[in-house]
Amino acid sequence: MGVAITTNHHVREFLFQWDVPNDVLNSQFEHLDSFEATTGFFKYRGWWYHVSDFMVNPAIQFMDGWDGYTSDSFFSGVLIKLHKDGETYTVGTWISRGTSDEEEN
Repeated sequence: MGVAITTNHHVREFLFQWDVPNDVLNSQFEHLDSFEATTGFFKYRGWWYHVSDFMVNPAIQFMDGWDGYTSDSFFSGVLIKLHKDGETYTVGTWISRGTSDEEEN
């Protein structure tokens, strides 16, 4: 199974709680405690995310160089790379290409 990763490699700064619309905070992020809800937000492809939405699994080989992932479906999702300053990140998408009969033989 192959995975296609798409990113523009832009380094972006995390947004603060006051940068996120209140209706989004109340519907998507009501589970965050006050410490988590201070920063770590970003909007990507029309959807809001928080860094806590991402899982880390070093056993997933396609994640080489990425720090975490979240799934949109069984075959796609969003990847995040956290930078050492703790205030910036790079984001991308992953899509499973599946296998063909030729690859299996």
